[in-house]
Amino acid sequence: MTSRERVLAALNHRTPDRVPLDLSGHRSSGIHAIAYARLRKHLGLPPRPLRVYDIIQQMAVVDSDVLDLFGVDTIELGRGFALEDKHWHDWVLPDGTPCQVPIWIKPERDGTRWVLRSPSGRILAQMPDGALYFEQTYYVFMEGKEDFDDLGTAFTESMWTGFASPPGPLIDGPDGERIFIEGARRLRESTDRAILGLFGGNLLEVGQFLYRNDTFFMMLAGEPEKAHDFLDHVVAYHLKNLETYLRRVGPSIDVIVFGDDLGMQTGPQMSPAMYREFFKPRHAILWNRAKELADVKVMLHCCGGVRELLPDMIEAGLDAINPVQVTCRGMEAHGLKTDFGSRLTFWGGGCDTREVLSRGTPAQVKRHVAEQIAALHHNGGFVFQQVHNALADVPPENLVAMFEAVREFR
Repeated sequence: MTSRERVLAALNHRTPDRVPLDLSGHRSSGIHAIAYARLRKHLGLPPRPLRVYDIIQQMAVVDSDVLDLFGVDTIELGRGFALEDKHWHDWVLPDGTPCQVPIWIKPERDGTRWVLRSPSGRILAQMPDGALYFEQTYYVFMEGKEDFDDLGTAFTESMWTGFASPPGPLIDGPDGERIFIEGARRLRESTDRAILGLFGGNLLEVGQFLYRNDTFFMMLAGEPEKAHDFLDHVVAYHLKNLETYLRRVGPSIDVIVFGDDLGMQTGPQMSPAMYREFFKPRHAILWNRAKELADVKVMLHCCGGVRELLPDMIEAGLDAINPVQVTCRGMEAHGLKTDFGSRLTFWGGGCDTREVLSRGTPAQVKRHVAEQIAALHHNGGFVFQQVHNALADVPPENLVAMFEAVREFR
């Protein structure tokens, strides 16, 4: 099988020739730039510019030689853009390692921290010295000036929606549609890897981005009519963008990635009843519209323990869930596969990043990975990925052990 055929077989619950492997196919399956620099050095690979495509999470562009070395079956649509040196400028990682970031992102020093500003000049995010990520500092709708009819402007004033990864603003302007279509088509023609298109379409998280978590939860519980009105506007905004997005790149992608972190370590952030009232019908609108517009599978990036919500997500049209956070209550691999494996693809759950990958020995990593794959791979419905991104403190030896274990199982 080609990589694309392998991934699609798994998504269609057919047993592929070997376990499909994702690394950096989307913004939650990658490697922190500090860990990536150490990995390249450990592997003895030749120097290449270290590029950070997701400034908030400090995610590295994983180069083609690494993808080839580990036999990766996926690639993110954004890798077809920002390919020239002029699209990047110099910066430095928290540990002092030189790197590059997209030219449209301009971190500034402010005393003992780095900050990111919106187009209006407001500080939206900070990374204090000693930290490894940016954190949100401003919530535009907490000031009581909500304008549901102008969500586009509000999104420019929020950390998670205000700083785009490639292609970013390279597709703005009068030639943007042509540039986007042609870049996506070129990538499609250049690789047999499955291509993931990052759309977003967040619902709960948009409320959290704009209001802050606690304020939005109080709205859901105490002002349901206002919450419904807000979410209706969010869905309308997403649908308009979805139509444009898939008209341009639908023929070039295999999986469209939505996002909404609905879980915690102890279970869902809300009851199933609240999910059904506020989010299930709106997820169904977005996910099924995507399938009407293009021949794509729908994946939801959704952190945390969400076992109680999975039946409703499947009914709403979900094909795959990521990152399968196996250390959360209810997210044990055998049980998930038994109860949902014929209806849902588990895109992740291959290696616990919180404890095993970061703190285990290479032998412990390999044993753990073999156990996870054995639990999840049979009859398709599984794409290997570590649980979320490999963090800055992950030893390169453990990353190599993880991929060696996948290769040995294959």
